[in-house]
Amino acid sequence: MVDKTRLYLSEMGVDIFWFRTKPITNHGSDDNLSIIEKNVEDCKKCSLHKIRDNIVFGDGDSSADLMIIGEAPGREEDKAGKPFIGRAGKLLNSFLSSINLDRESIFITNTVKCRPPENRNPSEAEIQSCSGFLDRQIDIIKPKVLVLLGKIAANRLLNQDKPISELRLKKFFIEKYNIPIIVFYHPAYILRSPSQKTKVWDDLKFLKSIISSDDC
Repeated sequence: MVDKTRLYLSEMGVDIFWFRTKPITNHGSDDNLSIIEKNVEDCKKCSLHKIRDNIVFGDGDSSADLMIIGEAPGREEDKAGKPFIGRAGKLLNSFLSSINLDRESIFITNTVKCRPPENRNPSEAEIQSCSGFLDRQIDIIKPKVLVLLGKIAANRLLNQDKPISELRLKKFFIEKYNIPIIVFYHPAYILRSPSQKTKVWDDLKFLKSIISSDDC
């Protein structure tokens, strides 16, 4: 039936470059993410798979306009298999709520999918082991804005070894993704340094302005 339709349109002189053999639905994204999640579960590229309780693949809307990338799972995330459910996650939820964003409408993941022991920073080798999984998540979800939480995530995607204070309130574009990328302080840092909390409001306003702009 599809071939007959193509032939019919072609004979009428209608340009058929736009014609697709299958409709695009969100289910395809879900299926593709499920495949990647299974790949992560089977992954043994680094030693973290030996000590994890669960992988922490990501959580949220597979067709989200906003994607948030943190650093690495913590103890509670490792036990539950979900990102940002501890104190830092609750603080992140309150940040999002302040600009009328709910967690169910976005997609949240981490730079690495397994918890490093004692919540240490992931090593460069561990980050590289997970890099392909993160790139594929971004490719499938195709968000309109990427928010990077903390130095680990910022260094990984921006390839710039700079403090967050020099990266925040700026909009980055990487040819590979061609979407606006911005950097926030990690909520865990705000919990340790509550005096910096006022700066988060500036970051959130900056995010809201980008979401509302023509770039999105």
